[in-house]
Amino acid sequence: MPTPGAARLARYAGLVGAVLLAVAGWLGGALPSTPLGASPAGGWRSDGGPLTLGAWLVGTSLLVGAWWSLRRGAPSTRWAYRTAGLWSLPLLAAPPLGSRDVYSYACQGWAYAHGVDPYAVGVAGAGCPWVDAVAPIWRDTPAPYGPFFVLLAALAVTLGGDLVGAIVAFRLLAVAGVLLTAGCLVGLARAAGVPTRRAAWLALASPLVGVHLIAGAHNDAVMLGLLLPGLLVLVRRPGRPGPLLLAGALLGLAVTVKATAVVVLPFAALAAVHGRHTVRALLRDGGWLAGGALGAVAVTSLLAGLGLGWVGGLTRSGDSEQWTSPPTAVGFVVDYAGGLAGREPGAVPVTRAAALLLLAVLVAALWWRAWSGLRRADDVGQRVARPDAARPRAALLGTGLALAATVALAPVFHPWYATWPLALLAVAAARTTWFVAPCAAAAFLALPDGTNLARFSKAPGALAMTALAAGLAVWGLLRLRRTGVARPD
Repeated sequence: MPTPGAARLARYAGLVGAVLLAVAGWLGGALPSTPLGASPAGGWRSDGGPLTLGAWLVGTSLLVGAWWSLRRGAPSTRWAYRTAGLWSLPLLAAPPLGSRDVYSYACQGWAYAHGVDPYAVGVAGAGCPWVDAVAPIWRDTPAPYGPFFVLLAALAVTLGGDLVGAIVAFRLLAVAGVLLTAGCLVGLARAAGVPTRRAAWLALASPLVGVHLIAGAHNDAVMLGLLLPGLLVLVRRPGRPGPLLLAGALLGLAVTVKATAVVVLPFAALAAVHGRHTVRALLRDGGWLAGGALGAVAVTSLLAGLGLGWVGGLTRSGDSEQWTSPPTAVGFVVDYAGGLAGREPGAVPVTRAAALLLLAVLVAALWWRAWSGLRRADDVGQRVARPDAARPRAALLGTGLALAATVALAPVFHPWYATWPLALLAVAAARTTWFVAPCAAAAFLALPDGTNLARFSKAPGALAMTALAAGLAVWGLLRLRRTGVARPD
């Protein structure tokens, strides 16, 4: 446990960092009238550029350093909640930070509210009056989000009235998602036998949450705000049809916000089982869960009146190519090598497809590992007459690892994607550094106006990421060969 002095220093250092980030946002954040920066150097030469980038760098460093210093746990759970809330206050008053995606949400909501199918045309083609605020790469692409979020986006635009009002509405949705997540952390951590003061600190005080989920108003906050309540219902009321249907509906709604939430469902089925984990029990209890999830997807698709058009929009989410995605980085390196040999292999689509196949294999392996662990826990439970956190922890940890694999092997990586596994691993993992360190590094990737620093380090970044991925792959294979079981937690 940290000393009172260290905890106090971390609290106020983080607060100063949050204030500096809010200042950077007002000086050069993702304001509607501010174009996406051409380069960091250009930012330094512009009026107020040095002050903007200086405030961003110092603020991010203070916030990341304060979060990192207490990664083993805050002084208490209440202290963690209060400090995370304190840090969020300046960011609530800041303009959108680190991304212009919220303007895409607004234009997609505007298009749907005006009778245009956002899965058929981009926001420019739809005639959105705010299209100039949208990042150029996303102006002609269809919406990659599910029907539930499209309905929420249309509601936000309708209630907001204009662009500023819509941004406020989207931020309120994001804050609601973060609050729902916060309300579930203690219950999930206790169920998994993890210290609540550590879980709350890691999941809420992360700079990625404050900058990207709250200030950036990303819909990932809404997705998490549905996933965690669904999982909490499962670990508290397994085997009961009513709660299972409710949990399934919450998880299904999460899928209809962002389709990547679908990897949670196989592990949620494990948490749904009451009693011994047999195939019959899995089919029985998992069936209720699946019914709730499928029902939520069907109802939201019917309400939106867009059918399954949202599935096609997912294919365009990979239009952005950055080395921060390991499969994309490997493709870049292969292309560089081919260029030296006088060839143009065009390897990025191939490495991305291979990574998705590997992801399917990894998720299946993680599920089997969790299933086997639960079966062993069943045997131990018959001999040990005491509550055991191994059962919910196996399902929650499997969920977090599956989300981590999804983030690592996805065709595209953005810093806020790291909040998906962070929220689950914070309540289930025994060790923390292996997932906290990448989250800390990711906090430095985006400038206040949404410019991604990866754009300006393509070749060296791709080489470094490929070397890192190769090293981790070799380490994992050697560990598997030595122990026979991977134990990343």
